[in-house]
Amino acid sequence: MRPFLSHPFDDDKLKEECGVFGVIGVCDAANFVALGMHALQHRGQEAGGIVAYDPEHGFNSARRFGYVRDNFTDPATMSTLPGALAIGHVRYSTAGSKGATAIRDVQPFFGEFAMGGAAIAHNGNLTNAAALRRELIERGSIFQSSSDSECIIHLMARSIQKNIPERMKDALRRVEGAFSVVAMTRTKLIGVRDPLGVRPLVIGRIGEGWALSSETCGLDIIGAEFIREVEPGEMVVIDEKGIESFHPFDRRAARFCIFEHVYFSRPDSILGGRSVYETRRQIGVELAKEAPVDADLVCPVPDSGTPAAIGFSQQSGIPYAMGIIRNQYMGRTFIEPTEQIRNMGVRLKLNVNRALIKGKRVILVDDSVVRGTTSRKIKDMILDAGAAEVHFRIASPPTAWPCFYGVDTPERAKLLAANMSEDEMRDWIGVDSLRFISLDGLYRAVGEAAGRDPKAPRYCDACFSGDYPVAPSDKIDQGFEMKAAQ
Repeated sequence: MRPFLSHPFDDDKLKEECGVFGVIGVCDAANFVALGMHALQHRGQEAGGIVAYDPEHGFNSARRFGYVRDNFTDPATMSTLPGALAIGHVRYSTAGSKGATAIRDVQPFFGEFAMGGAAIAHNGNLTNAAALRRELIERGSIFQSSSDSECIIHLMARSIQKNIPERMKDALRRVEGAFSVVAMTRTKLIGVRDPLGVRPLVIGRIGEGWALSSETCGLDIIGAEFIREVEPGEMVVIDEKGIESFHPFDRRAARFCIFEHVYFSRPDSILGGRSVYETRRQIGVELAKEAPVDADLVCPVPDSGTPAAIGFSQQSGIPYAMGIIRNQYMGRTFIEPTEQIRNMGVRLKLNVNRALIKGKRVILVDDSVVRGTTSRKIKDMILDAGAAEVHFRIASPPTAWPCFYGVDTPERAKLLAANMSEDEMRDWIGVDSLRFISLDGLYRAVGEAAGRDPKAPRYCDACFSGDYPVAPSDKIDQGFEMKAAQ
């Protein structure tokens, strides 16, 4: 039986999307890819896969459920992936099935074309995948997975272009939504970002070889030098001659996902030339300016609330303290937890530092509120420990709209902020006060001194604003109602 891969309280957090990684021009490239995937594990813990190419052995792949450390450190497995060219993918499914047979959805995907094989790994979501899938099936395509990413392979197969990079350009011009793709042929490593640059992708140099990674932390772990980001709408093709750059899409104003700064990316990564840690600390500074409160302690909800809590403490002068301790060994592999264990909720993962909390007025800093159920449980734990007051400060604006670009979010009816005002949320959670950073404050924290320009926002902030830079056509066909024009 496959391990149960989520905690009973994890449905109250936005789920990471996926991570992609590729290496060319180094011996045993798959080993470097496994290390890169390990560094990107925060982006997806459900499954992972590697495809490698060696002239003597051809293309080989390994796809597994669970953590990289449990699947891609075994010498026997890694010996089946020889070669100086490899790509990998860590997955949290935002499209496709999640059952015991979903190994078919684990990337990278591979296809044989007239000019040779190619494999692709995709981070993001295609918002017109359902329509494309229907069209392709009607024209004779036979799908092997339920993933939206497989559409790219089939579109490439139907292209009449003479080489794989050109076929990929053809395919990606047909898709809508968000995509950062790492792909490989027998001789080339390819990286592409969608025209809006919603999801991250960076280039690194390792010796005489090259690497592509969702985040710079993936380059750090293999000792690669960060060169630059792949630009929005850019395709890079890397082979033994070096890098070629193409811009196959119409130019558009970039809309990078602002929630990458808030939560998804690792704090030691660099996004858009900015330290993720420093941005999150600055979010706490802005939050303290916008929503001050008299209290005795500022405590993060581990771990993602920590940098913002530090910034809040520094700005407010209220002492920072570890009032909640995280169980570092919880993992995501509880085997079929009983109902009694499920009812323990967050206590499986978090415990209150009672001696510190008792009698104190506590500010809890968390990254987001989705359904609000975990916030209520944490509040109960803090009060049970004897806190005099509990104040929540949230390092993102209210999440009132679902994401359709690669983040697994609940439908709008299940988002607390879509159904309640801030005061109503405060009463429902049961805290003395609840405040979210404003959207302008978040923009200031990421370097936009004037806040958000409503006519030309620099980021995708649809989960907060309802302003979708790409219409989610499949969801609209299914009845989703867009925000009315202001």
